[in-house]
Amino acid sequence: MSCNSCGTGGGTPGGCKNHGTCGTSGCNKLTVFDWLANMELPDGQKPFPYVEIRFKNSRKEFFLNKEELQLKIGDVVATQTESGHDIGIVTITGELVRVQMKRKRIKIDDEIPQVYRIASEKDVEKWVTAREKEDPMKIRAREIAIRLQLKMKISDIEFQGDGSKATFYYTADERVDFRELIREYAGEFKTRIEMRQIGLRQEAARLGGIGSCGRELCCSTWLTDFRSVTTGAARYQNLSLNPQKLAGQCGKLKCCLNYELDSYMDALSNFPKQNQKLYTDKGTAICQKVDIFKGLMWFCYDGEWMSWHTLTTDQVHEIVAKNKAKETVASIEEYANEWIVEEAVSFENVVGQDSLTRFDQPKSRNKRSKKRKPQSNTNRPNKEATTTAAATATDTTLKEGQPKRKPRPNNKPGAPAKKRDQPNQKADSDKDTKPNKPRPNRNKGRNRNNDSNQPPKKEE
Repeated sequence: MSCNSCGTGGGTPGGCKNHGTCGTSGCNKLTVFDWLANMELPDGQKPFPYVEIRFKNSRKEFFLNKEELQLKIGDVVATQTESGHDIGIVTITGELVRVQMKRKRIKIDDEIPQVYRIASEKDVEKWVTAREKEDPMKIRAREIAIRLQLKMKISDIEFQGDGSKATFYYTADERVDFRELIREYAGEFKTRIEMRQIGLRQEAARLGGIGSCGRELCCSTWLTDFRSVTTGAARYQNLSLNPQKLAGQCGKLKCCLNYELDSYMDALSNFPKQNQKLYTDKGTAICQKVDIFKGLMWFCYDGEWMSWHTLTTDQVHEIVAKNKAKETVASIEEYANEWIVEEAVSFENVVGQDSLTRFDQPKSRNKRSKKRKPQSNTNRPNKEATTTAAATATDTTLKEGQPKRKPRPNNKPGAPAKKRDQPNQKADSDKDTKPNKPRPNRNKGRNRNNDSNQPPKKEE
């Protein structure tokens, strides 16, 4: 038997080296941590001759180690049965077995079966072969039970270690006559049949599963005694009586409803009855809500169901005492005003989980701030063709009535000034008389490839 979390598969656990005694309950169901395993016995005292052995799922039994075999937790052994032998796994040895037998009220003087030997390879192969037959046999057994119209459910099948007997576990609400069913099973499966009825809680414990809390079922991991659970446990805890939320995998009320019941009962011992009415001059106040652990009660007047008033348990006891003494109470507002609920909501970012998009890259709003890679000379377009196309596009997009842009002055000495055809001849005459001043370069920020110290190039 290997651990689910730290085992290497097959044999004893290979990861934790505790041989199934780890406290994580990963090795088997209903495992018990042997806290006396590392303690030595006094001189002259013999070890306790009984061991606890686990079989399929949660079935455990005690056996006598008559041959004084050196057994440890996790060993596969062959045990005595009524006919043949069975194969199980040792779960507890030593003095802790004495404690468990006393807890379960098993007398040591009784005729307890014994351990034959440590299972050999042949025993293990026969045991594994028998276990592989269980699932297809369970499907076929359910088909036969449906065909015979029996109101029962075959929940599990367990083969004996030597494969000579099969135990059928079933659940039923009524008494079932399965004499014909046993004959059908014996002829179909060619083995000895034993029928054993279990409850719904025992069925959930054997099959296992995940509860609504997200953990494994308590009945299949550590819970051994199934106490009765009533709806009164839900009422004391102020839970809504919703069967879908209060029911577990077995269809019954959850066992965890009893876990915190004692704490609620202790807290409710100082509370007045919830059906207690408060009589005032303004009217009769009726309890609407209770906070058990804060010690608060909410009351409202008869007929004014929308306005609630918060009172503490001491204030309610004081009003009830005045009502019993036939003293007048003006209203419950004079008590409710004294109780001011101050809820200071403070949030502290401890682990940095304040934003869901904290790992996203921020988007840059200024696109011009991004640096452009310089273009190579081979891929650089012809400047004259680009300038001509830009001028043509600008002339076509100008609005009506908007003056055209003046050409840049030519500062080269001796070069004739190139003039464009302008409809206004006055502008040409002014250009000849006025000195040519250099025009500031507006596209300085856009021309990334030009040197900032050099003047802009002129149009030819």
